[in-house]
Amino acid sequence: MSRISRLLTLAGGLIASALLAAPAPAQSGADFFKGKTITYIVATSPGGGYDTYGRLVAEYMQRHLPGSTVVVRNMPGAGHMIGANAIFAAKPDGLTIGTFNTGLIYNQLIGQSAARFDLERMSWIGKAANDARVITIAQQSPIMSYRDLAAQKRPVNFAAAGIGSAAYVETVMLTAVLKLPIKLLTGYNGNADMLAMRRGEVVGTISARSTWEPFVRNGYARYIAQIGGDQTDVPQLATLVTDSAAKALIALIQTQCDVSRLTAGPPGIPADRLAALRSAYRMAMEDRELLTKTEKLGLPIEPAYGDTVLQMIKGALQQSPETVALLAEALKKK
Repeated sequence: MSRISRLLTLAGGLIASALLAAPAPAQSGADFFKGKTITYIVATSPGGGYDTYGRLVAEYMQRHLPGSTVVVRNMPGAGHMIGANAIFAAKPDGLTIGTFNTGLIYNQLIGQSAARFDLERMSWIGKAANDARVITIAQQSPIMSYRDLAAQKRPVNFAAAGIGSAAYVETVMLTAVLKLPIKLLTGYNGNADMLAMRRGEVVGTISARSTWEPFVRNGYARYIAQIGGDQTDVPQLATLVTDSAAKALIALIQTQCDVSRLTAGPPGIPADRLAALRSAYRMAMEDRELLTKTEKLGLPIEPAYGDTVLQMIKGALQQSPETVALLAEALKKK
């Protein structure tokens, strides 16, 4: 055997030995989820916008994460804080993720003691929409405009979910800074606020436009002002007020509109599993069947993914001391 042949034989033997001795390739992130159940926490009751988005995300993530089962678990209470706290405290194995509202950004800004999470540390998977806020008034009410609302001599009942929800926080601070005659009633989770409006128990709400779109389209209510969004059928609230403090808080609310319908997991999900979850989420958001469903439901889909969402959350949390003080003061007046 020639010297070159001996070297090639020796090299081949060494390579074979190395391959036999090497550990098996690490389990891929997607493979981990085969045969596993993922719990998708929706931090409010069944019905309503968050539940609708959450169930769609869960259904289509399961489709794009082969072998997995994604089960929705509603966990309402404390304006989405109970659900968000549960997600944050979950074992970081990728088997617990979920959705909650952007009002929790406000709670973190002011150091709300019940908020046992740090949004900047969560494992961000994506966000499904940009969602304008609207002041929505029952069709049977004589209030036809923002000026009509501001001119009311007696407080009118508005609905919100629990303390800490975006609807609660935003209604409280707008009521305080604009001196609106609103009496805020809480505990309306899911679509309970719509049922209360039909019964005449409440006159209005300040909430996400996508949640109320079918209700308004069916003739049960109307919009009188909007924050954020690119629709032109409703006046922007910022154009209806002149007070600088009011404009600052309206601008803060508008930053939340850009990060609507979030999905996240606890801190520390292994990188390969997080990548698999993000990939499944992206494919869900681009699934033609999901897009057809959301179009029929009037639900906007304007997604962002992973670290892009993290940067958006960080941006929303980077408010000036003056704005945070305004927020804290407005919430103290409740």
